[in-house]
This record gives sequence, structure tokens and C-alpha cells, in this order.
Amino acid sequence: MILAIKTAGPTTELQLLAPDQTAPAPSETPATLVWESGRELAGRLLARLTDFLGAHDAGLTDLTGIVIFSGPGSFTSLRIGHSVANALADSLNLPVAAAGGENWIAEACHELSTQPSGRPVLPDYGSEAHITRPNQASNQG
Repeated sequence: MILAIKTAGPTTELQLLAPDQTAPAPSETPATLVWESGRELAGRLLARLTDFLGAHDAGLTDLTGIVIFSGPGSFTSLRIGHSVANALADSLNLPVAAAGGENWIAEACHELSTQPSGRPVLPDYGSEAHITRPNQASNQG
């Protein structure tokens, strides 16, 4: 089965798709978990993910691929989601693919078959990251 992850902001979404599915059929409701992750995404994503799989009689070893929403979105949320997706893909020797836009799941699933296992994907923040530079005075000791 394919795990779809979207962590572009304060709401996180997980979906499970059949291995040969490129997107849920209009008449189907995929196995989905959506929650307000807010500032607790880093501490809760992996636990929520494993609980979600368990609720659908599955585990990490049942995954055949991972797709993730690439962005744009929140720098921190995208970075956390991509870190988890890439770490899972690497440790489970699975392909991972990323795409953005409204049809991100279909596009990423289509790309999944061409991706080598464990090759990481990068987020698309939509603009340069706004990172505060360290204060020079605090670096002098």
C-alpha cells in the first residue's frame, strides 16, 4: 500500500492507497486521517502514522511506497513531513515521490514507479526560507 502524507501547514493529512492506485476513485473514500497538528507535528507525526496504519490492520512493513505533498507551505511543516517520509523510505528501502498542486497524489503516485528506493525528495517552500541569522554578539564567548 502507498502512504500519502501532507504536512503543509497546521493541519496534517495521511491517506492509504492501494499499491496500483494513482488516486482515490471519485466514488471511493480512502483511508484518511486529518488532524490539527499545529506546533506538535514533530513530536506526534510518527506515532499518529503508526496508529493510523494499525487502525487499518497494517504496519510500516506493508508499505510499498510513500508520496508526499511537496508544497508550497509552511517551512517547518514541510521539512518535518519530508524528513519523516525520507527516513521511512530509506529505512524500509521504499521509493518516495513528491508533487504539489491539487492533483499531487496522482502526480506523485505516477512518479513513484520511476523512483529508486530510498532516494530522498525535497520540499518546495514556494519562496526563500525566512531564517533568522544568528546574533553575532551571542556567538562570541
